[in-house]
Amino acid sequence: MGGTGGLRTCRPSRDGAVAYPGQRVIRLSLVELAATAADQSQTDALESALAAARHADQIGLHRVWFAEHHTTVGVSSHSPEILIAAASRETQRIRLGSGAVLLNHHSSLRVAESFHQLQAMTPERVDLGLGRATAAPLIDLALQRDRRSEPADDFDAQVAEILAYYHGGFFAEDHPFRQLRLPPSPANAPETWILGSSGNSAGLAAALGLGYAFSAFINPHSAAAALRAYRDNFRPAAYGPEQPEAILSVNVAVADTDAEARRLAWPFRAFWQQLGRVGFAAAAPRLAEAERMLTDAQKEEPTVILDDRWPLQLAGSPSTVRDELEKMIYASGSTEIMIHDLITEHEARLHSHALLAEVLAVTP
Repeated sequence: MGGTGGLRTCRPSRDGAVAYPGQRVIRLSLVELAATAADQSQTDALESALAAARHADQIGLHRVWFAEHHTTVGVSSHSPEILIAAASRETQRIRLGSGAVLLNHHSSLRVAESFHQLQAMTPERVDLGLGRATAAPLIDLALQRDRRSEPADDFDAQVAEILAYYHGGFFAEDHPFRQLRLPPSPANAPETWILGSSGNSAGLAAALGLGYAFSAFINPHSAAAALRAYRDNFRPAAYGPEQPEAILSVNVAVADTDAEARRLAWPFRAFWQQLGRVGFAAAAPRLAEAERMLTDAQKEEPTVILDDRWPLQLAGSPSTVRDELEKMIYASGSTEIMIHDLITEHEARLHSHALLAEVLAVTP
């Protein structure tokens, strides 16, 4: 296994979490893309995604978030709400959420209602992760309800509107939406998070007193600074956590040996290579296909921290990954690690998740 415990002699805690000396609880979670290979149907990919959610529930992960991607062949997670509803019937205790609902494509009221309903279906287990990533100009246009006007960059206002529907206090006295009310049940609103990959949303999350998640698998070099800025400026609110909740989402592959784990990182690299060539028609490559697609130099790209530079992907044996995550956690002040991967070999993927959960000593 390459290790007997978690980071810095961690001690098991509740809710799929581990605690470290001098720091708050660290949890382990998963963001699910429903990666889809060329020889795989969307049905099979979604079944595998739900199986991964069941497995995450069983091995003690704290939450699983489903992504929102549009018209991408290699990713079958298009509508987080549908997958949350499906997973709610196949899991027992794990939190379920969106990673993320892209507000630039949706009405704030529609999002608030959908997640209010999910919370009623699955009390105390629903997370609403909010983001604003764009896909491509044509896709963004197709997702717009009103094509006659330019898209507005009103993410901050949309987030405040959703919080107003859930908690009140954000609409001015004369705002027409002030009179709108969601049904009285459930008593508690979904747990709301802000997601980002550039650091631009860190200030908003801190000012509103919400949890903040950073996608280091997109922008590893800005992750630590963004999460530290969020923590330094966090102001608690009545509807949010008392202390800053900072999720670091890392593309990570774990196997019994460093060499095998580095191989499991290849499909993600090959997928990004395909995106550059064929765009959204790119399927998620199988391991053998990725091995053929990549050059030797691409295969040997770093999967550990070198000269204080974080890799785009973290890969290694359980002990190697544990040691690297320790550095990332202490550099960023993260309170949670969220696994991101594009491992298309299902059993190898579940084994990766299980090895990481075991070496970090998470408990169901």
